[in-house]
Amino acid sequence: MTAALPCLALALLCALRAAAEVPVQPGFDTQKFAGKWHFTATASNCSVYLKMKDRMKSPIATISITPEGNLAMKLAWPLPDGCQRLELLFQRSGQAGCYTAAQGKRELCVTETDYSHYAIVHETQHTEQQPSTALQLLTREQDVSPQLLQKFEELIPAMGLTKAVLAVLPKSDHCAAATS
Repeated sequence: MTAALPCLALALLCALRAAAEVPVQPGFDTQKFAGKWHFTATASNCSVYLKMKDRMKSPIATISITPEGNLAMKLAWPLPDGCQRLELLFQRSGQAGCYTAAQGKRELCVTETDYSHYAIVHETQHTEQQPSTALQLLTREQDVSPQLLQKFEELIPAMGLTKAVLAVLPKSDHCAAATS
């Protein structure tokens, strides 16, 4: 399972549509977006994610903004035998709230956020084998309200996904200190 984690990182942050087609948070503020986030729900058509989604627990991400304006993400996944860590760097793109990685093959856009409670993030992964899409609900705390979850679920079809690929991730404090 540890070998699949880099793919899981991609699965947690995958997507099918180009970033230009995805709505982006108006007036996106990078400094307000920085900080600790819990992945509380994910919907993705990525094959690695689909194989693991029923066994996953809520990963934690700590997001910071580099002096160049890029988005640095430290991720920690709770696993049965410990905590798996991964660091990702997304370069800022021409649109505020959107970032790229892997020579432009991955695009991440913050589609909506109130900065203090939740963020909805969309990512596309363009590969030769199979492009994939992911939509993720990030929250500052592990709890998610039924209203926010419903709002997230209503966005899933608009991103070309179905509710069948949705996973509401169980809480886990196992990796709470791993992204500091």
